Amino acid sequence: MSILKTRGLPRNDRPTEIEGSIRELVRRENTDIQEPLGMREQATDDLASLVHRVSGESTREIDYLIDGLKGLRKKLDDDGRRVQREIAEYTSLSQSVIQLTKIVSEGMTHVKGGSPL
Repeated sequence: MSILKTRGLPRNDRPTEIEGSIRELVRRENTDIQEPLGMREQATDDLASLVHRVSGESTREIDYLIDGLKGLRKKLDDDGRRVQREIAEYTSLSQSVIQLTKIVSEGMTHVKGGSPL
């Protein structure tokens, strides 16, 4: 017994039925493939647009952060130079006070030793 005869169809009618089924399946698959393809193209375009917007916003945010960091660096450099100047001025002032204190101290020693009060 042949497998083709098990369904009760004569052997010569079976290829015609199979070809018809294959054609119908191909038509359905072809239609199913074409519709999602259009949807896929739209989805791809939407995704590309979304990625472009997100990357654009991210790039702008990064540029904003870089500008902010550059501003902070400039401020730190300026503050660093100011602090160095003030330290130099303080050092100079401290040395002047030490010298003045020595002069006053030496003068007081001469005053105490030279004449009684």
